[in-house]
Amino acid sequence: MNEAMKEQLFKKIAEKHDRMVDMYRYLHAHPELSFQEEQTAKYIEAFYQGKDCDVRTNVGGRGIVVTIDSGKPGKTLAIRADFDALPIQEETGLPYASETPGVMHACGHDAHTSYMLILAESLIEMKEQLEGKIVVLHQPAEEVPPGGAIGMIKDGALDGVDNVFGIHVMSQMEYGKVFYREGNVQTGRANFHVKIQGVGGHGSSPHKANDAIVAASYFVVAVQSIVSRRLNPFDVGSITIGNFDGRGSFNVIKDSVFLEGDVRSMSEATRNLIEKEIRAKLDGVAAMFDVTYELDYDNDYPVLYNDPEMTAFAANALQATDMPGVNAVERCEAQPPSEDFAYYAKERPSVFLYVGASPEEGEAYPHHHPKFRINPESMTIAAETMGTLVIDYLNGGSGK
Repeated sequence: MNEAMKEQLFKKIAEKHDRMVDMYRYLHAHPELSFQEEQTAKYIEAFYQGKDCDVRTNVGGRGIVVTIDSGKPGKTLAIRADFDALPIQEETGLPYASETPGVMHACGHDAHTSYMLILAESLIEMKEQLEGKIVVLHQPAEEVPPGGAIGMIKDGALDGVDNVFGIHVMSQMEYGKVFYREGNVQTGRANFHVKIQGVGGHGSSPHKANDAIVAASYFVVAVQSIVSRRLNPFDVGSITIGNFDGRGSFNVIKDSVFLEGDVRSMSEATRNLIEKEIRAKLDGVAAMFDVTYELDYDNDYPVLYNDPEMTAFAANALQATDMPGVNAVERCEAQPPSEDFAYYAKERPSVFLYVGASPEEGEAYPHHHPKFRINPESMTIAAETMGTLVIDYLNGGSGK
C-alpha cells in the first residue's frame, strides 16, 4: 500500500514541477536576510490560504508551523525547511538572480522552501490516506546565531512531535544521489570577540608603550597550537581568526586591537576544551605583554547528531523505494559546516539528510559563494525523499 501511495505522491510532485521551479526562481530573486524575512514569511503564509491544514504564524519570530492532521491516531512527524538568505552580492548571472543588492540565496534555502511547499500541498491532498500528523516547520534565520530553530522550539513548535526530519541540498554533492550518516554529522560552533588593551605610544619610543598589535599577533599564533598540541589527533576541531582590526598610523603604537574568531568541533568535549585553551592563551598573552583583554565567547549551534536508529530507518526506507531521478542512496562523511537543525535533534530523535544538487554544467561552487547555484531538479528529489520518509514513517510504524 505504501508503494502505491508513494507513486501517487511522486506523480503529484511531477505534475507540480513547473510551479515549484517558478516559486524557486521568485524566492531566489527576492532574498531576505536572517531575522528580516518579512515578505518571505508572508509568501509562505499566503501559499497555505484555503488549504485543509492548520497554520500558525509568528512562531519564535517569523517562523510558520503548518499541521496536517490525518484525523487518525498515530505518530507526529515534523519536517523542516529554512528560508533565510545571506549578505552576499550575487555573481551567478542567472536570469532570476537576486534583485536585492548585497543579498543572495547562496545556500539553497530558496530550494528548501519551494520543494517543501509543493510537498506539503501534495500531502494535504493525500492526508486521508495517512495516519497521525505532519508538522511542517518553515524556519527563518538559520544562518545567524542564535538561529531561528531555538526560538521556534521555545515557542512550542515541537509540542507533541515525536521525531524531526530535515534535508539540505548540496551543490558539491553529486546530483542524483541522496546521502545519510548516523551519529555526529555536522560540527558545533562557537564565536568569540576579543579586545586586547595595551598602552599606545610613538614608534620612536616603544619602551614607553605596551604594543597591542604585538600582543594580539602572539595570540593569533598561539591559538593555532590548540588544535595541533591540545586536541587528541582523532578529534575534530578548528580555530579561525577571521578579523584582526589593528588599523592605525605607521608611526603610532596601537593601544588596542579587536579580533574575531570562529571555532568548530565535532563533540561537546572538544568544544569545551578549545574554549578553556583560548582563555588560557589570553591569560598568558596578558601576563607576557602587560596588557588586558575583554573576551565575549559564545557557544552557539550544537553538534548535529543524527539518531542512529532513525537514520537506519531513513536509509532503509529510501534504499527500498524507487524514486525517479535517484541513482543511489549512500552513507557520506561528516560535514564541516554547522547547522541549527542541531537544536531540533537535541530535543527529539532526528535525521538530517543531504540531496546532491551539483549543477548540470559549469563549476560546482561551494555554499556561501557569490557564484553558488544548484541543479533545480534536485528539488524534485528532495520532495520525493522527504515524501517517502513521511509515508513510511506514518504508515509503517517507524523506529522511536
